[in-house]
Amino acid sequence: MTALVDIRGLTRSFGGPAILSGIDLTIAKGEFVALLGRSGSGKSTLLRVLAGLDDAPAQQLQLPRRRSVVFQEPRLMPWKTVIDNITLGVKRQDARSIAEQALEDVGLSHRRNAWPLTLSGGEAQRAALARALVREPELLLLDEPFAALDALTRMRMHGLVFDLWQKHKPAVLLVTHDIGEAITLADRILVLENGRFTKEILVTLDHPRQRNGPEASRIEAELLTELGVEPSHA
Repeated sequence: MTALVDIRGLTRSFGGPAILSGIDLTIAKGEFVALLGRSGSGKSTLLRVLAGLDDAPAQQLQLPRRRSVVFQEPRLMPWKTVIDNITLGVKRQDARSIAEQALEDVGLSHRRNAWPLTLSGGEAQRAALARALVREPELLLLDEPFAALDALTRMRMHGLVFDLWQKHKPAVLLVTHDIGEAITLADRILVLENGRFTKEILVTLDHPRQRNGPEASRIEAELLTELGVEPSHA
């Protein structure tokens, strides 16, 4: 498969121990990759480099031109309506019609003229996804976008993100602490520890995935062990 992201020898430090220590990362076009790791492992630092928000030395750094990020907080401008938030910074003449389509894709057309502070948590994250999609990204970066949502809304968002990925075909990097979330969505799961990748697992389960099936349970146990958590045998 053609590499969309190709990084070799990426290192990042902030005056102390290295946050990222000479890591290599390849993401293929259209691939869905999940990144797991404990707090302080370097996940957010890596995402910022991929988003172009942070410069870092690397022997090789190949990134697509069109990239979008969805953060844990929706980061909507409260003084602009939903659709005006989505079109903010988009220079195309057809920005409004593309935004309307993005709102339809995320099931939020009926809230196009709403103010952000009137949205539920799930609606706000759907608006953030629409804002990312309107830029037609080749690489979609998701930085724990469901962490603040309740369990039922989070499950619905998983289905939405999967459907959007299938429709728009970007490569996706999902940063998460949720192993079940990674297994549900990703083609490949990476574990980052002390600035290095320590585990890579290919997930070949068919969609929709059963999180309590035998293969998913095996992967979960392997990841828990890698993250230093004793798997439950209850």
